[in-house]
Amino acid sequence: QVQLVESGGGLVQTEGSLRLSCAASGRTLSRQSMAWFRQAPGKERELVAAVTWSGATLYYVDSVKGRFTISRDDAKNTVYLQMNNLKPEDTAVYYCAVGYGTPAAYRYWGQGTQVTVSS
Repeated sequence: QVQLVESGGGLVQTEGSLRLSCAASGRTLSRQSMAWFRQAPGKERELVAAVTWSGATLYYVDSVKGRFTISRDDAKNTVYLQMNNLKPEDTAVYYCAVGYGTPAAYRYWGQGTQVTVSS
């Protein structure tokens, strides 16, 4: 079993920055792809970014390209999402997950952290 705990969310103004962290326990993530999702009120959960086990970027959704950066520190068993130049449409609950690909590939999820961007 893997437990994921997200942190770093909060309230920020437009064009501000936040750094989300996803700390894992129970099992090493060193051979696992990792992903960040988000879900805004009334919308479906969407994949935001993903990274391979070696740290190579797998995916960014178009709306965050050039603003968000996914990274990982396997020594700390932690994955990060650096979010710059935030916009009100980035407001959502952000979740990290283990895996990448089809929906069945995401085996473990965190509880989420709220990001609110004020205009």
